[in-house]
Amino acid sequence: MPGSMPSHATSVFEEGLAVPPIKLWDAGVPNRSALTIMTRNSRMPESLAADLDAECSACLMGARRLGELFDRYGIETVEACFDAVIDRSTETYRREILSKIPVGTWTWEDYAEHDGVDDPQLHTQRITLTRTAAEDPEGERLILDFAGTGPQAKGPINHCGDYSDGVFLKKWLAPILRNLADTPERMAELDVNEGVVPLIEMRFPPPGTLLTPVFPAPTNARTFVILRLLGVLAGVIAKAVDGKMPADQETIRYTGVYGEDLEGRSYLMREVLGGGSGGRYYADGEDTIHVVPDSRNLPTEFTESRFPFVVESLGLAVDSGGAGQFRGGLGYEKHIRMLKDANFMSIADRSILACWGVKGGKAGKPFQVTIDPGGPNEREVDALADAEPVVAGETIRIRTTGGGGWGNPLERDPELVVRDVVWRKVSAEAALADYGVVLTGSLDDDTLGYDAAATATERAGRPAPAEDDVFFDRGPGYGTLSGGATAAAVDTL
Repeated sequence: MPGSMPSHATSVFEEGLAVPPIKLWDAGVPNRSALTIMTRNSRMPESLAADLDAECSACLMGARRLGELFDRYGIETVEACFDAVIDRSTETYRREILSKIPVGTWTWEDYAEHDGVDDPQLHTQRITLTRTAAEDPEGERLILDFAGTGPQAKGPINHCGDYSDGVFLKKWLAPILRNLADTPERMAELDVNEGVVPLIEMRFPPPGTLLTPVFPAPTNARTFVILRLLGVLAGVIAKAVDGKMPADQETIRYTGVYGEDLEGRSYLMREVLGGGSGGRYYADGEDTIHVVPDSRNLPTEFTESRFPFVVESLGLAVDSGGAGQFRGGLGYEKHIRMLKDANFMSIADRSILACWGVKGGKAGKPFQVTIDPGGPNEREVDALADAEPVVAGETIRIRTTGGGGWGNPLERDPELVVRDVVWRKVSAEAALADYGVVLTGSLDDDTLGYDAAATATERAGRPAPAEDDVFFDRGPGYGTLSGGATAAAVDTL
């Protein structure tokens, strides 16, 4: 689907030119007619043409090198190696990953918060996970049943998860399983390929849900749903393994500005800003993680030379990571000042529903965009916005999500809390309020420390967690959309 990504679309026919599968290159020769149709439907044809050339060139190079591999070793040998790699992956995941999940059944759900058309609400995505035993007639495997997933949305957050029997979705979700590896180093060694497919069975609900939308349902913001499914799988596995999974993260959102530059030429600056990853049972979450490969924040020198704005600041969003024994990673805080009138656009989620914390950890801070912060025209912008006017001189402040925390914050090493305050990741106020750490000294003269006795007294005076406390913390935004409930029925073990 070339073209724009209208966040308020109610039909696929509003999402750009629909092009069926065609060859842009055929036998090494470009299909000029097809390429012209594509570029003619773009506001920036030169940029699109360069993208298409690069993509086609990469495919041609890959095909050429694969052919060289076949010429060197023979087709049968190469294909046998491919099959061996896949088979080895299947056995590795069965031996090292499935063995960590006990036989049983668990259910959990999470939500997209808005679809760009209706008012914000809970768009449910639910997974019932069943781990079968080796004695099962069909073998040991994971069954992911999506029954209970919410109805198809009016707006473009739908995703055709049942396409090709869910094979793509199996490989999309499989990286979550790597968190069960024995060590972080081993986790990094585990690749996902077709070998995971036999170990996962998908069961989809009938047509008409977020994962089984009916044509012509809009789908351009489907990343909200498929990214949320990563967290739903992590959450349901966390219930099965006593929390030995990371807390939640939301590491993708598109923001940008567009209009005419100082020379009157059309421009579009769109950026994929990352966010904090969730705390883990052995370490804090990472800051400003990007889920899209090669989508790091754009260099200031490049953007200022090409677009009519100034980057006033770019750094970590203080206190954005969820509090926990292991803190959630921090998101970005970015300020840009427009030099010419423009429009701001955003395709983002987690602006109400925060990244959840697990096993006593707290939720992170949600996504937020403010135009003219502290000025006479200060205003919040919806996370799904197509054309929010920004006048020259106004500043846009973007704060991306922080990851959820893992474990009780009162069990965090006070020395780490002091370090976080020194590093400006946690404020002095949050050190006391969230972690119960009584600070001493000052940041200004490098004497910051903590009072061990006062900290112990402060922590001892906090109420102990109840035995039946919920396993997940969704943050205050959940109550806004749930009618006041602080937790879902599936949030307890």
